[in-house]
Amino acid sequence: MTLKKTANLVALLLMPLLLASCSLLDTTTSPREATTLERIDDAAGELIASARDRIDTQQPIIATTLVNVDQLGQSSTLGRTLSEAFTSRMVQAGLNVVEVKLRDSLYIEENTGELILSRNVQRLGQDYNADAVLVGTYAQAQNQVFINVRLVKIANRTILGATSFSLPLTNDLRYLLPVSYR
Repeated sequence: MTLKKTANLVALLLMPLLLASCSLLDTTTSPREATTLERIDDAAGELIASARDRIDTQQPIIATTLVNVDQLGQSSTLGRTLSEAFTSRMVQAGLNVVEVKLRDSLYIEENTGELILSRNVQRLGQDYNADAVLVGTYAQAQNQVFINVRLVKIANRTILGATSFSLPLTNDLRYLLPVSYR
């Protein structure tokens, strides 16, 4: 057997051992990044925690659609999806959230949502016997979406709790924004 063939055979026999030893190396340099849904869930938890001492958990809360910070009368699939995620987390935390989409008395604009920041908050609170309302805005930057969410007492517009966070502007999030944002 020639030296070259012997070297190739040794390399071939050692390959599985080398590959196995590589798998033992810790190549993790940073902790796993939270997924978009995990980050939203964490932010909703922060909102609830910040309001916990100031909110009556038995009183009804209305969740409205998050809106474009530059155009409070406009939202998107992203704004509606964020509202839904925050609503789910508030219900899981034991808050009394009223589902406004089931009632006929609230005008809901198709492809826009339930917009409170451009409405008469007092009247909406009376219509639903609500004590507080979830409101929020989002703004797209080049590589991120910045999101601000608040729980506001309707009677005096006092902010009961708030959270701010950002999400990386992935292709999925771009898809949830209006075409003009993409």
